[in-house]
Amino acid sequence: MINKEVEAPVKKKSGLLKWLILLLLLLGVGAGGFFAYQHFVGMPVGNPADQSAVPDGSDPASTQAPEEVGSQPQLFSMPPFVVNLADPLGRRYLKLSLEIEVKNKSVLEKTEKAMPRIKDALLLLLSSKSYSDLASMENKIALKNEIISRLGQIVGNGNVSNVYFTEFIIQ
Repeated sequence: MINKEVEAPVKKKSGLLKWLILLLLLLGVGAGGFFAYQHFVGMPVGNPADQSAVPDGSDPASTQAPEEVGSQPQLFSMPPFVVNLADPLGRRYLKLSLEIEVKNKSVLEKTEKAMPRIKDALLLLLSSKSYSDLASMENKIALKNEIISRLGQIVGNGNVSNVYFTEFIIQ
């Protein structure tokens, strides 16, 4: 007689294990998504301390006297500049966005009216620079001072307080 060994069928538990791991993974992703939503999206805009300072919901700037509001420094946002740099091969360019801080609201209006002259002066200034003129931090600060000087020639010396680079890309 031939010995026949009958093997008992082995149950596959790997399928159950895969489903359990998948379920735990989905729960983890869901919990992470919920946390991110609560932390970033569910948060009120602004500083909570600022909101509690004015309980009636009015704007703190509107409670000041009109002459105080007009005499405060004003920011003016310039459209982005994209210029070719004075590179021998002509392959590099600069993308620059900036904000101009002026002395008061009347200077802001003067700045808006002089926009074509300001754009022309800044385009000529920026396109005259090479990569080496803009690469270091000291040179960027020197460029800021030069922009303030050029803007002062257009809107009046002392009227431009500062220039803030909001985007500065050299490629």
